[in-house]
Amino acid sequence: MRVTPVLDPPTPAPDHRPVRVLDSGTVAELLDPDALLSAVATAMVDLSHGRASLPPRIAARVEGAGLLATMPAYSPTAGVLAAKLLTVYLGNAAAGHPVHQAAIAVFDPPTGRLRALVAGDLLTAARTAACSALSVRHLARPDARVLAVLGTGPQAREHARYAARVHPFGEVLVAGRDPDKAAALARELDLPARPTTLAEAVAAADVVCAATSTVAPILRDGEVRPGTHIASVGYIPDGREVDAAVLREALLAVEHRATTLAPFPTGSNDLAELLERDEIAREDVVEIGELVAGDHPGRSDAERITVFKSVGVAVQDAAAAAAVLAAAERAGAGTDVAL
Repeated sequence: MRVTPVLDPPTPAPDHRPVRVLDSGTVAELLDPDALLSAVATAMVDLSHGRASLPPRIAARVEGAGLLATMPAYSPTAGVLAAKLLTVYLGNAAAGHPVHQAAIAVFDPPTGRLRALVAGDLLTAARTAACSALSVRHLARPDARVLAVLGTGPQAREHARYAARVHPFGEVLVAGRDPDKAAALARELDLPARPTTLAEAVAAADVVCAATSTVAPILRDGEVRPGTHIASVGYIPDGREVDAAVLREALLAVEHRATTLAPFPTGSNDLAELLERDEIAREDVVEIGELVAGDHPGRSDAERITVFKSVGVAVQDAAAAAAVLAAAERAGAGTDVAL
């Protein structure tokens, strides 16, 4: 009888294909707002329909300085597997450095090969603003005319641009702690924008985009007009942009219930604490993906305040990075690096 020897399987050849690096300038040049809005909408529906993989965000803390968060995700409809590393250092603002800094690694889903490394600062601001813009599209009153932008950093700038892309505002009010920065941002925007005080902005607004680092609420009961839509994206430990009385009575929207209703650094302390005290119910909170897919009707009462509370989820980063990477590959942009 002939015996066939058992051979070890051949060792696969290493994959030496280069990794494409997209720096911040390339990202800014290639980022298409409409493509990003579409990509984020698709990712949010994937998430709400249970197709995406989104493990909880974790963070390593640097005592007295900041934190490093890790955010992986897989969106099958977008065909993207990615992970973002994000630092949040609040003290950087006083020194003129970015508070949020990020990089996104993009992998090939079938093989796990690292395809690209993408500068994440602008993408983080833009994908957050794009999701807030989806909330404006689905929850703002059709007759909303005045947009208030609270904050003067990159998130505030992108929120003004993306909100105005999905709704025709007649006036944009910009307010922040530093009047000079508010004036500079209003001049920078290619919109009918002017600087004002926080109190005037809130009192006049039909839609508010809050992108601040405040701990004490700046959107308080009795000061927000009936029917106002609020997109709150401030994300810091113990942060509170909207007071509890407003949140309790509002129609609440989030990116992902399991994420947003968890304690910081995964979710939002203000909503998590209301849930723990039975002051809001999990089943009454709607997801953006449910609004986009038509699974939830959205606003049914013109006088009710609506609040979208964003904590940022990694499927947004994955979708945003994939959209920019596709544009880079079409244009032959970026730098290929062998690792």
